[in-house]
Amino acid sequence: MRAGKRNRTLKVDVLTRVEGEGALDVRLQDGKLKDLKLRIYEPPRFFEGLLRGRRGDEAPDITARICGICPVAYQMSACQALERVYGVQVDERVRALRRLLYCGEWIESHALHVYLLHAPDFLGYESGIHMAAEHRGAVERGLSLKKLGNRLMAATGGREIHPINVRVGGFYRAPSRLELQPLADELKRGLDAALETVDWVAAFPFPDFEQDYEFVALRHPSEYAVLDGRLVSNRGLDIDVSEFEEHVREEHVPHSNALHAVLHGRGGYHVGPLARYAVNHDRLSPLARQAAVGAGLGPVCRNPFRSIIVRAVELVQACEDAIGILAGYEPPDPPAATFEPCAGTGYGCSEAPRGILYHRYRLDARGVIETARIVPPTSQNQKTIENDLWQLVPRNLALPEPELLRVCEQAIRNYDPCISCATHFLKLNVEGPA
Repeated sequence: MRAGKRNRTLKVDVLTRVEGEGALDVRLQDGKLKDLKLRIYEPPRFFEGLLRGRRGDEAPDITARICGICPVAYQMSACQALERVYGVQVDERVRALRRLLYCGEWIESHALHVYLLHAPDFLGYESGIHMAAEHRGAVERGLSLKKLGNRLMAATGGREIHPINVRVGGFYRAPSRLELQPLADELKRGLDAALETVDWVAAFPFPDFEQDYEFVALRHPSEYAVLDGRLVSNRGLDIDVSEFEEHVREEHVPHSNALHAVLHGRGGYHVGPLARYAVNHDRLSPLARQAAVGAGLGPVCRNPFRSIIVRAVELVQACEDAIGILAGYEPPDPPAATFEPCAGTGYGCSEAPRGILYHRYRLDARGVIETARIVPPTSQNQKTIENDLWQLVPRNLALPEPELLRVCEQAIRNYDPCISCATHFLKLNVEGPA
């Protein structure tokens, strides 16, 4: 960076490897980092307001429209919250079918992120399309995994994007064993591709950048948590989902239209693959755990750049889970539990590909939503992303401006941010002398 140039703006006008709109402002004074802001300027979408006055059973379909990549997460968290109000206990076969649907979302989302959004950063390409010229086989493998996830979502949820088969209490229709059977062989090939993905990304060059995070994720007594569980951290947090708002506070910061979530008295925390892996390492399947060890991961990974490896390990886990569910699948009959609308407050939380997604609804006696609260993963990670950048930028001030920009973008993409459900990034403003 040249001395004497007080104001500087670096621009990326169009970014296709993250969702939403945002910018990063970096201010230097006397060659040191003085201020840094991750600005989220995308307009609010007011989904919580849109839900007021609607019937509770409409929430899964409405909230699914928040995101085209992780609609199942919104549906599952909404269903859980409303089922708590109605006192619904879903059949284990319904729960298995929900997990199968969720596996489809994890596979398509993780494949998209690993191959098309994040891998180009490590290999030095502008995009997945540019990368395909020299890594055609890898990109085709990623696209086949993405297609597999989409096929699984369509077979269980009714369509690939914004599934229409999900309802409070279960499903509108349960697919037959015959309908799902063709996916069994595809999933076995997908598992092979997932294992190849772990080997592929493990060979990427990673910066030395370990941070001391508080990881927060769901933990289930007997499985790698996806659908439900208790909220647990590596620093002693262990609460029921209904206690979320007693421990998490959302703050408005002037430079962001998205709220920052922090733990009371503890500050920012980390959700997503690294958190799930740290909290649930012992719940991984033997094959997924073996893949992690082969990729050089220990029981905890604190380097956010290596989150791409953890996502690949979770691809293995999701494919294995789906294979196991299909092997023992019996269609739930009936496909959904019945319930009567009533007043109450319900809480739900599931593991979206990017981390825990919390819902809370208060209903009146007619079952109409009076208030709603949704806390997506990226709002929970925003503070931590900023903290990463506060550590990363000073270490890289000697880099040429384009390279500094690339490092900052890559650090943000570590989290696969999704605020609109996500954030398009990056316009970087650097002010002050070097």
